[in-house]
Amino acid sequence: MNRTTLSLIAGATALAAVTGFAAVSAPDPGSAEQRTGAAATLPVERTGLLCPRPSTSDLAETTYTSFAPVTEGADDKGTAVLRAAAQQSAPDDDGTSEDGKDGENGAADEKDEGDEKGEKDAAKDDTAGKPVLQLQEPGKPVTAEADGADAPALVGTADGRFASGWTAQQTTEVAAGTGRGLQGVACSAADTQFWFPGASTDDSRTDYIHLTNPDDSAAVVDIELYGKDGELETTVGEGITVKPRSAEPVLLSTLTAEKQTDVTVHVVVRSGRVGAAVQALDDETGGDWLPASADPSGRLVLPGIPKDATAVRLVAFTPGDADVDLKVRLASPSGLITPAGNETLHVKGGMTAAFDLGDLTRGEAGSLVLTAPDGSVPVVAAVRVLRGEEGKQESAFIPAARPVETRATALDNTAEGTTLSVTAPEGDAEIKVTASAGTKGGTPQTKTYSIKSGTTQDIEAPVPAGLKGSYALTVETRAGGPVYASRTLASTEGGVPFFTVQPLPDDRGMVAVPDASENLSVLQR
Repeated sequence: MNRTTLSLIAGATALAAVTGFAAVSAPDPGSAEQRTGAAATLPVERTGLLCPRPSTSDLAETTYTSFAPVTEGADDKGTAVLRAAAQQSAPDDDGTSEDGKDGENGAADEKDEGDEKGEKDAAKDDTAGKPVLQLQEPGKPVTAEADGADAPALVGTADGRFASGWTAQQTTEVAAGTGRGLQGVACSAADTQFWFPGASTDDSRTDYIHLTNPDDSAAVVDIELYGKDGELETTVGEGITVKPRSAEPVLLSTLTAEKQTDVTVHVVVRSGRVGAAVQALDDETGGDWLPASADPSGRLVLPGIPKDATAVRLVAFTPGDADVDLKVRLASPSGLITPAGNETLHVKGGMTAAFDLGDLTRGEAGSLVLTAPDGSVPVVAAVRVLRGEEGKQESAFIPAARPVETRATALDNTAEGTTLSVTAPEGDAEIKVTASAGTKGGTPQTKTYSIKSGTTQDIEAPVPAGLKGSYALTVETRAGGPVYASRTLASTEGGVPFFTVQPLPDDRGMVAVPDASENLSVLQR
């Protein structure tokens, strides 16, 4: 093997280490990019996604959706399959797993303990690893449905023509009980570190951190909790083992004796890698998924706070010892404004801070923009949003998001009840939005929009002509930016405004591959 090929493989391997499952291949030695000495931008050729277990409620109704956009230059062959995780532990109402261990890590004992345990294990083995969703063609989403508490966590991979931009989503409706409402989360890639500001160990909340291991070897995970006075003392938060190709829900309140309303969760993987998401369930205001915040940064954007939000609570945390005074601005339809009485918010180093911002948006689309002085102190943040009046409220979470650098997709959209919110906090931007074919029929439609600097727009997104079923919305940045986006799904059940919000992170479907001739010249020095 020559040195040029080795160099390209090393670059692809480094990419895989950063993005989870992502992988690319070297360009054809005769390609135009290589002949002219320019770097080639190629579709990712293999990627993976993890979906947490949707619910522990027998009343839950879950829809899984999978989609890959049509990508120019992608392979003409490939597969995209989501399968049930091989092993899953179901927590009982008291937070213990089926093996009776007191919430230590939810791992199932390998020994059978009676006929009932054996029957449960047999039922799990019967569904473990079975395909749940498989794409047939790019540009058309597919769905699968599952009812009750037995809906599984999913582990999946895509390659070839499906890998670039592959996206999956699960949406769950719970009719009653703790966490009732609409809960949605985009399936994510495995990683080794996650931040979740906005979790809770309070008696009114039932928050789980869901850990999903896609690999054939066990992962070892540490969970750190930070409250208003600093790190909480935990009993079993270190060295949690997640078995190969398995999913483990960990009830946060079993990790510490301290009851706190606002907690920041830090997940650190000692060995292996996992997918992670917090499911936050409330006795009074329903519940939703809390995805991980963007990496700690001195500038954060939390996109797409619903215009009819009745209460917005910001939770922020800065790692380390340095305090920070965050400058708070709202990107509204008319531009950046400073909320009265909340011009700056003080966050102490290593301590979780929470701020009630009230009905921040006041009937208009809005996104929060948080800035540390000179960007010198990194911060993570999320908001908890309420809609509806007291007694009939629903909650959702919006973490600090990554920008849509090239392309991002939201799934499970319907003709009614879908809101696409886009903000360009730093400069004018142009975006293209494509509505895919429907799951049961419909013709794709595309529109282009201009977003003014410093504004948030709830855009009238296109809908497939002759739509049947649900569809995907793909956002592409065409010029300017950076652009941040989120999608809200909403419905009304029994007078309660069910809703869920998902930020749209870049799908990382394309990658720049170093030019082979340049690598060779370096090696020949």
